[in-house]
Amino acid sequence: MQKISLRHAIAPMLATLTVLSAVAHAAPPDGVRTIASAYPFPELLDRLESAVDRHGLAVVAVASASRGAAARGVKIPGNAVVMVFRNDYAVRMLQASVPAGVEAPLRYYVTENTDGTATLSWRTPGSVFGPYDSPKLDELARELDPIFEAIGRDASR
Repeated sequence: MQKISLRHAIAPMLATLTVLSAVAHAAPPDGVRTIASAYPFPELLDRLESAVDRHGLAVVAVASASRGAAARGVKIPGNAVVMVFRNDYAVRMLQASVPAGVEAPLRYYVTENTDGTATLSWRTPGSVFGPYDSPKLDELARELDPIFEAIGRDASR
């Protein structure tokens, strides 16, 4: 059996951690909007759901790794993906591009910060639908972009 020095065993792990750290702190890709808020995670999540309703969209589902972890007795910072859409938009999206259906519902992401506040992020509908190269999807995105912006602004201020 060949002996491996501790230095040789740890070096690949340190390299991996360095890469993961750089990725975790990288700037968000184009088309991602991020708004820092003064609200704690649960309150920003509630405010987002209310803003979605006020702006005529519907919360389709909420997925939360932190809630799932808590159910197992594990504490991680709060996070939730809030899936948002409306059926008439879904129909128009599919009429424009069936492959674009994978993008629905559109999503917001609420994350808890170390200082107790929370951040709201989302990919703009224009950035989500842009790669499909469809004028009808572009038109839909032009309608949805300001709605998503207004929801984000209203939830976080």
